[in-house]
Amino acid sequence: MTPPAPLAGAEPLPVESGRHLVVGPSNSGKTRTTAATLARWVDDRGPDGVVVLDFAPAVERDGRLLGGRLDRFYRPPDDCWYGVLDAHAPRTDSRDGEEALALARSNAERARTLLAAAPSPRAVFVNDATIPSQADGDPAPLLDVCAGADLAVVNAFESDELGTEDVVSRNERAALDGLENWADERHRLG
Repeated sequence: MTPPAPLAGAEPLPVESGRHLVVGPSNSGKTRTTAATLARWVDDRGPDGVVVLDFAPAVERDGRLLGGRLDRFYRPPDDCWYGVLDAHAPRTDSRDGEEALALARSNAERARTLLAAAPSPRAVFVNDATIPSQADGDPAPLLDVCAGADLAVVNAFESDELGTEDVVSRNERAALDGLENWADERHRLG
């Protein structure tokens, strides 16, 4: 297996505690920033109590990778709890709105299993946080996992590049609104 790309040039968020939402369009650096913040936390405080939730699908569009997993940039140590969803990209993997919603429901169902398995975190890092909520717009199950953590760093896609009027996009927007209301601080990239 090829080692992940280095974090060269990636700046971790200057945070020690609180609830942080990192938003931006595709390829704005959300995943890399989250990975750099995770790496700094682990270097400074160790992996005990660290929960990493990775919901990102990998989508190639026009020869360019949109999104992708956090371990492309940083592989969490084995002592971290690392939950990965083999996610669909509902809007790009489907032919129509009905199929997109079916894929979003599949993601949500499998994400619930992953979220139920996550231990209580001291610090939690989430990649592509709206994926589990694209079927219903409700981020509460994810936020329940984040409750009680000293630090939560959650990133989410924020753009109209994949649509705005379809049900999956509307649900994603509702989930993003919920994440924004939850966050102590919002960090916009791109």
